[in-house]
Amino acid sequence: MDNKRGPNDLEEQIDMLTKQKEYLQKKCRQAGEAILKQEGKYTALEKEYDKVCEERDNFLTMLGDGKK
Repeated sequence: MDNKRGPNDLEEQIDMLTKQKEYLQKKCRQAGEAILKQEGKYTALEKEYDKVCEERDNFLTMLGDGKK
C-alpha cells in the first residue's frame, strides 16, 4: 500500500493552508511597513510644501503685491 498523501488529504490541505497563511501574513507586514514609510514621506512633503507657500506669500508681501 502506498502512503503518499494526495491533494485531498486533510493533512496536506492543512499544511498548504498554513504555508499560505504564513506567506500572506509576511506580505501584509511588508505592505504595512511600506504604508508607514509612505505616510512619513507624505507628511514631510506636506510640511515642505507649507514652508514654500509661506515663503512665497512673504515674498509677495515684500514686493508690495499682496495679491494671492
